[in-house]
Amino acid sequence: MPAQNTTNMQGARSASDAGPARTDERPASPARSGGAAALGWLLTIALNVVAPILTYNTLRDHGWSEIAALLAGGVWPVLDSVVHLVWRRRLDEFALVTLVFLVITAVVSLMGAHSARALLIKDSAVTGLFGLLCLVTLLAPRPLMFYFGRKFATDGTAASTAWWNGLWQFEGFRTSLTTMTTVWGVAYCLEAGARVGLAYTLSTDTMVILSPFLIYGVLGALVVWTTVYGKRARRRGEERAAAAAVQG
Repeated sequence: MPAQNTTNMQGARSASDAGPARTDERPASPARSGGAAALGWLLTIALNVVAPILTYNTLRDHGWSEIAALLAGGVWPVLDSVVHLVWRRRLDEFALVTLVFLVITAVVSLMGAHSARALLIKDSAVTGLFGLLCLVTLLAPRPLMFYFGRKFATDGTAASTAWWNGLWQFEGFRTSLTTMTTVWGVAYCLEAGARVGLAYTLSTDTMVILSPFLIYGVLGALVVWTTVYGKRARRRGEERAAAAAVQG
């Protein structure tokens, strides 16, 4: 009996030691299909970026109101979701987020722009609401950056999508995406607040020049930070997996 208990204890310790290795060691991503990735991105850019802009500008030139043109342009992300549903047999959250963003823009447009300052504040409201959207998704089963990351890190095939979804079981992966979503949300809320404050402090001529630098500067800084942070988080995860394998 003592020998049996010793054997059981050793087995329990071995299973416990093996646990962290399984927890930290992430599976390698499957080989990406270049053709599928290119086609997927072509559809995404065409239906979520190019088509809404062309639709908006064309309808505005033909006398449509700003709100009506924005809502009409929102049909394209819906079409993207339908195409993705038929092709991949699942919804494309990236297209849905694009649609939500267009709806937010349309709602903000209802505020009207009775002055140049009001127009600048409207732009700030859009980015601020996007920041709030990021923070709200922290209460959802998956934060917003999980879906953005899946769009950029996979080619949309079933294998690569399953690989990305499977990474959610790892604590380090969940922490990284939660942190990214939090940083993006806070940054855009602060950016919006700062631009509103500056709109009432600086002259309109100055803000017309400064506002684009703030918009794209914050976006560029977030993209760079996300890239660096993601690489560091990945490296830390690999180091933990290697250390757990040695201990095992």
